[in-house]
Amino acid sequence: MTALSKNGAPYCIISINRSTIGRALPNRPANGTLCGNLLKTANVLRNIGRMNTRLSIRLATPADAAAMARIHVATWQETYRGLMTDEVLDDSEFVSARQRFWTIGLTDERFAHHRVAVAEFDGELIGIAQSAEPTDADATWSQQLNILCVLASAHGTGAGKSLLEAVLFYDAAAALWVADPNRRAQAFYRKHDFIPDGTAKEEYGIKEIRMVRRGQSKLQPSESAPDRA
Repeated sequence: MTALSKNGAPYCIISINRSTIGRALPNRPANGTLCGNLLKTANVLRNIGRMNTRLSIRLATPADAAAMARIHVATWQETYRGLMTDEVLDDSEFVSARQRFWTIGLTDERFAHHRVAVAEFDGELIGIAQSAEPTDADATWSQQLNILCVLASAHGTGAGKSLLEAVLFYDAAAALWVADPNRRAQAFYRKHDFIPDGTAKEEYGIKEIRMVRRGQSKLQPSESAPDRA
């Protein structure tokens, strides 16, 4: 790990393997805590690379925004067809709106603390994930998983587990909201120690339940077996 300086501000950079999936994270001070967290991420990404050479996980960049938007929309269409209206899912402006969302999220300094990763299989983007600080008023956890989307055609590749590991610190408490019903997604999160806490809400006309993972999760960076759920 090397500390860099840009405009007088220290940065952390980690080189992981030949594809350099660990990159400099802008606007992150190179303090001991953060550098230690980045090393945790580096270890996770190393193990991901070992478990499936066709699957790679890396930090997202602004150049990924267009492809991430297409994945975002395609996975919503696959997952929420019948739960959300076709008018929303098939809106001709849906992809462009998602591209603006990701462009802002990956370039605006207000969101520099977000952790955003992408999954590629044989060089093709198949999944996206994003976590940030919790927004729920009653949060007792330190991280919230906001987005984890993997194309249906890529289920079973280990991309979901790998993305989860890439954006959430394995030993930190975390929470997420998931559609109900969505048996596959809920089973996946249960497998990784998330359990419903009895809280529910409605968004985009869909019922969502909150699932929480307590600290010191059993999900460890050394666990490199791909998820097959």
